[in-house]
Formats: sequence, C-alpha cells, structure tokens
Amino acid sequence: MPTKTRPIQHALLSVSDKTGLLPFAQKLAARGIALVSTGGTRAALAAADLPVMDISELTGFPEMMDGRVKTLHPKVHGGLLAMRGNPEHEASLLAHAIQPIDLVVVNLYPFRETVARGADYDTTIENIDIGGPAMIRSGAKNHDAVCVVVDPRDYDALLAELDAYGGETRFIFRKALAAKAYGHTAAYDRAVSTWFAGVTADGPQLAPENPEGIELRYGENPHQSARLVLDPASPRIGVAGARQVQGKALSYNNLNDADAAFECVAEFDAKRMAAIAIIKHANPCGVAEAGSLVDAYRAALACDPVSAFGGIVAANRILDAEAAKAITEIFTEVIIAPDATGEAIALIGAKKNLRLLLTGGLPDPRAAGFVSRTIAGGSLVQSRDNAVVDDMALKVVTNRAPTEAEMADLRFAYRVVKHVKSNAIVYARNGATVGIGAGQMSRVDSARIAAWKAGEAARALGSERPLTVGSVAASDAFFPFADGLEALVAAGVTAVIQPGGSMRDPEVIEAANKAGLAMVFTGTRHFRH
Repeated sequence: MPTKTRPIQHALLSVSDKTGLLPFAQKLAARGIALVSTGGTRAALAAADLPVMDISELTGFPEMMDGRVKTLHPKVHGGLLAMRGNPEHEASLLAHAIQPIDLVVVNLYPFRETVARGADYDTTIENIDIGGPAMIRSGAKNHDAVCVVVDPRDYDALLAELDAYGGETRFIFRKALAAKAYGHTAAYDRAVSTWFAGVTADGPQLAPENPEGIELRYGENPHQSARLVLDPASPRIGVAGARQVQGKALSYNNLNDADAAFECVAEFDAKRMAAIAIIKHANPCGVAEAGSLVDAYRAALACDPVSAFGGIVAANRILDAEAAKAITEIFTEVIIAPDATGEAIALIGAKKNLRLLLTGGLPDPRAAGFVSRTIAGGSLVQSRDNAVVDDMALKVVTNRAPTEAEMADLRFAYRVVKHVKSNAIVYARNGATVGIGAGQMSRVDSARIAAWKAGEAARALGSERPLTVGSVAASDAFFPFADGLEALVAAGVTAVIQPGGSMRDPEVIEAANKAGLAMVFTGTRHFRH
C-alpha cells in the first residue's frame, strides 16, 4: 500500500456550495498553488482578485450545451487519473500536454434541494450533476496522488495537513478523503435514483437492477413484493450466503428470522459449548447451551414450546443426527447451522418442506460493520452492536456478589438479551433461558410477561413451580424505577445483570439489597428495535 506524501501544485475548484470558498482559495493561492475553475466558481474567485485559469483555457474547448459539457475532457480526467511515476502515464501526459491535477474541490448541483422545493421535471433533470461526480470519482480512484474535497467543512483539515507536512499530504489523509468522496457520490446517486423511482412508478416494468438478487414470493405480507439483494463485497458469514440443502423456497420472514437466529447463536463459542437458538418473529423464544446440540435444543425448547412451533432453529456447531432427529419432532420452518453430517441431512430430508441452510462457519459477534434501515426520505445507518459481555468490565453494585454459577448464568442471559427486541427481559438458569419478555413499551410488562410464560412452560412440564424461581435475569437497559427490579424479585430471581446508568440507580440497588439479590452493572446498553 502506498505511504508517501504528495505535494499539491495544481488545484481544480468547481463548487455549488461556496461556503468558505474564498478564504480557502486565498490560502491555496498564497502557497503558490495554481487554481483552475469553472463557471460561477471561477467568477467568484476572479472577483476576489485571485489568479485563476478558466477551465476552457485548460481544455482548449469552450463550455457548451448550456454548461452540460465543460469538464468531461481528457485534459481534466487525464490530469486526475494519471499515475505519478508510471512511465507510460507520464509519457501520455507529456505527449498530450496534460497537466497533472493534485487537488480537486467539488460539490454537486443541489439536486435534493431542487426536489424539496417542488421544482418541475425539466428543472430537476438539469440539476443532475454529471461532470462533478465524474471528477470526484476520478480523483478518488487516484487517491495515491490526488486529494478530493467534497465538503467545505474539510477545508481547514486540508490546510492543517499542508501546514503539518510541509505543503504535502499523507496517503492516509488522501485515502480518508477518497472514502468520503465515494460516499458523497453514492448518496447523490441514491437521491437521483429515488426521485426517478417516484416519477416512473406507473411506467413499464423492467428487469430488476440487481440480477444477482433473488426474487421472493412476497414480503412480510402477501400484498408486498420482496427480493433478497446480495452484497458480494460483504465478508460476513450468514444467511444470505448460505447453501440451501433442501426444502421449499425461503420467504422474506424465513430469511429475516434465520438471520436473527444465527446472529444470536453466534454469541456462543462453539469450542466451549454447543448452543441452540430458537427464533419466532425475529425474537428468541428459547436459547440454551450444553455439552451436545441435542441437550441444548431440548433445554431451549423447554423455555417456550408453544412459540417454538413453526420457528427457526440455529446451531453453533455441525448439526448431528441426534439433534436433527429431535428438531424434526415438531414443525420447524428452517434449520441453520455451520454444517451438517450426512446422517443429519438424510433425517431432515424426510421433511420435504423443511429448509436446511449451511453457512460454512459462524459470524464473528465482535466484528465491526454497519446495519441500516430505511425511513421516509432517507435511511439510518449505524455501526453493528458488536459489544460482547465477556469483554465488559462488570461491576458488582450490591452487598452480595454473584456466586460463580450465578455469574455464568448472568453472562449467558446478557448474550441472549442483546438479541431480544426492546424492552427486553431474559430469565436464565443452568445455561438456558426459562422466560423471555420482548418488545414491550414498559420494562415491567416485559418482566411480567416473561415470568408468566415461564409459569406456563413449567405447567407444560407438570410442575407448579415457575421456572424463574432461582433463576437470574438480564435487562437490555437500565431500570428507570425500582418497580422493574421488584417484578424480577416477585418472579424469584437471585441475581440481575443490567447496564446501569439510571438517575434512580441508588433506589434500584437498595431494592436489590433489601431482597438479598446480587446485581451487576455492565455499562453497555443493548437496545434493539
């Protein structure tokens, strides 16, 4: 990977947003950097008595077609794309009298603003920038030698870089600018694409843009269309890249639930213990770890056998025949595992509609990455929740510390609660969930629902003693009042793990001490929506 610093001697400036342009350009000119510019940007620089060459002088061609064609020229893109030190490229520059361009400062026509103010179709079309994205992409591709600035807020950062490195820029700096530049053009293209989708909704139905995508029967509901769009650049092991060994076609909900199940079970180290997660509507309804997959499955199923019917089962180890036989004893939609034995595959084969997905490995719960979801008019993007309880500095905040067995179950429960929709409460005992409360607006309600379900599960096993008695509990977020903790006490828990951080933490700790509970703070919240 290149590492050398590069000087800036020639800069091309062409901006729609002229915020901070003049003082920035003045400081570039004061460094002896030659400026080339276009249209309104050149006029603004010239009016400030800055020495600036018009783009037409550089290319030898006038702007034409109402400014649609001005920078789409070899003397621009050759200057941006030429690899410094490459003999062939250097010879081409010399032969065609092309001057290398070291800095391109571009921001794009205000397309979003044009749409937002309700402009007509023709005006909107004219605000689709062509030359700007082309220059940005050319410069960013050649970031070994070229700086690309698309945001006026980065002018000071570039000037500081030049000050710090004797008028030159580091590769790591140029690379960061290039990454931002490609994000800028990607967002711009998304805005244009979204607008076109709206104005062509009643037009002819064309072939889908992504031929690698898989058309699904329907979306969450039969009246919704859906596709699985693959991301060939994603390194993450999971459902999208899994091999379907058998069963009918996967639905939108199958894929969503299988992803939730596999991400949950991946929290459990397969080298340490076998683990099973059973998922329904993207929420765990039973999770357990044990010495074997079949034992883990039976313990997970015992948590909520009613909800497990028609669910998705994920395993963290190679699926063996004994586990496959147990899983197929009730109706299951999907089994997903890193791999399966031939005997297990044969057993599952007797259930012709049951889907078996093999991924070849487990996703890394600590891996960085991003997740996104659309909202009206845009999208939300955030880093993955890759916090793992084993890496957290757990703090005992009560008079009594958890026993070794309680601490093991607390860690187990906190792995699970990370994958339960908020507000989330998980009761666990002996490495298995015994009650799960998900998705309630009140944390108290989640605690009570989980306890009620645990009581129902106990009665299904022929016992009147709720499974939560003697268990531990995990909460995905702090308790804003002591009533949430009191609901756990009523369920019979002996220890609690939660992030802490409430203004009323002292009240909650006092309630825990009064009940003789051990309580641990993690300092890390696991909201999931």
